[in-house]
Amino acid sequence: MGSGILRPGVTPGPASVRRGQPGTARGSDYAELSRQVKQAGLLNRRPAYYTVKITVNLVLYALGWVAFALLGRSWWQLFIAAFLAVTFTQVAFVGHDAGHRQIFASKRANDLLGRLHGGLLIGLSYGWWVDKHNRHHAHPNREGHDPDIASGAIAFTEAHARARRGAGRLLARSQAYLFFPMMLLEGLSLRVASVRAILNGTRTSPRMRLAEAALLITHTVGYVVVLFLVLSPVQALCFLAVQQGLFGVYMGASFAPNHKGMPVVGEDEKVDYLRRQVLTSRNVRGGRLTDFVLGGLNYQIEHHLFPSMPRPSLRRAQALVRAYCDQHGISYAETSLARSYAEVLRHLSAVGATASRTSSKPADGMGVA
Repeated sequence: MGSGILRPGVTPGPASVRRGQPGTARGSDYAELSRQVKQAGLLNRRPAYYTVKITVNLVLYALGWVAFALLGRSWWQLFIAAFLAVTFTQVAFVGHDAGHRQIFASKRANDLLGRLHGGLLIGLSYGWWVDKHNRHHAHPNREGHDPDIASGAIAFTEAHARARRGAGRLLARSQAYLFFPMMLLEGLSLRVASVRAILNGTRTSPRMRLAEAALLITHTVGYVVVLFLVLSPVQALCFLAVQQGLFGVYMGASFAPNHKGMPVVGEDEKVDYLRRQVLTSRNVRGGRLTDFVLGGLNYQIEHHLFPSMPRPSLRRAQALVRAYCDQHGISYAETSLARSYAEVLRHLSAVGATASRTSSKPADGMGVA
């Protein structure tokens, strides 16, 4: 392929994305930034914050189910379903933080908290998710390495779109229109992937898989039994569809702005750690409400540079990281939430358009038309 080191998957990324190419990178760039972050105390644990956060989440989670029990057989339960969808996602954000060891200094304590939040409270495999998410963090937007842009229902790169045939090609052409509706199935998809990981074996030990299986079974059986004991069969099915559908939409909408539509790294291309994390990530502008709604994922650049940084420290780190990127000529992408979704959909539309094209030779790793 050409001499370019980092290119957008289809359309140009931020205007200055070509600045600070890896060819001019120095190995000490990230080390110096890391020293500044540590000296500012931004990697210190925040036990008070997480104590309050976890307590509030658990109280809201419990109140949701208490309200469900008190309301009984009623179609008003669909509002409880929506409330629990939000609560499930907030609980998932804590599981995310535990997976990155943001909460406790001890890996064991973080993993225990993560498994209880992921497996028991929302019914997902913590071990599967940590393995998948760690691979994403190591190689964000890198073809052949980042599982979040692997070929699936959605084609995220031109190479994947051009490889589609039949119904897959038709889906790719319409994927920008179907992206958000398909998120209604994200909750189901996560559960199917969790079960497959436990049955097929992940990188966790057999003992941990057995423990996760017990947690998932306890959650699933308890969830289904409670629904059908309190509600009529039709109401129970509607409650399940609304609660799980909105949970999937909330989860998907929280993660979608972070990397989709940002530059894609070729499978064999070399990019230093600092630029690999910054140039492939997008921050979402906003205040405390945005921080809450997106679980701190709106500071995606800072999070990717320092995954173990506690969530409340990300806001403080932003100014330091942005200034450092400006100093070293590295493009720092930040936009509004609405604009981020527009960029994601524009990217998916451009990728989908290539599904109808034919190529006289196999697509290269970057998927450049």
